[in-house]
Amino acid sequence: MAKRAATEPVVTGLTRQRLLEVAERLLLDAGYDNVSVRAINAAAGANPAAVHYHFGSKDALVTTLLEERLAPVWQEELHRLEQRGRGGWVPSVAELADVVLTPLAELAADPVGRLRLHLLARVVLSGKRLEWTSRWFSLAPWIDLLRLARPDLSEQQAAHRWALAFQLLLLHFGSPFGGAEHRPGVPVGSLHAFVVAGLDAP
Repeated sequence: MAKRAATEPVVTGLTRQRLLEVAERLLLDAGYDNVSVRAINAAAGANPAAVHYHFGSKDALVTTLLEERLAPVWQEELHRLEQRGRGGWVPSVAELADVVLTPLAELAADPVGRLRLHLLARVVLSGKRLEWTSRWFSLAPWIDLLRLARPDLSEQQAAHRWALAFQLLLLHFGSPFGGAEHRPGVPVGSLHAFVVAGLDAP
């Protein structure tokens, strides 16, 4: 009996990871709207209640998937900038825009990266209340960095500017109202200039 209890967390963890891996593959192949919870459970070889047991819902599964796959994209660089800020360094708004745009452009150039951006845009722009666990998916670190560059901005002003910037970038890179296929759009340089102008406006 004790042996079974000791292995249960391992089995649970393996099932959870299997559900995430299968969901990502199915979503890449068929798109968000065409993948059901039932299909994910079946493809993972799990019982029909597995997604709900481990995540609560399809949306929560996708939120977890995105957080695990995308948080590392910004985490290291943001941590480095925060450390420098605590040491007295003042970033430029253009540098902050680079931290956001460069990884987005790299993700958009890769099929799996485009799927992840498409899902991120669908989830974030849906207006649903999301339960992120990674601080890199909140506005807080971005607000703090922008206020280092622009100390005249209030926390609310910085939050509004970042919210608008992220909405624009998700619309551009994530194509939430279409498919996740690659479509040439506004050059990244032009997008960068537009984002900087919005964040750094008087």
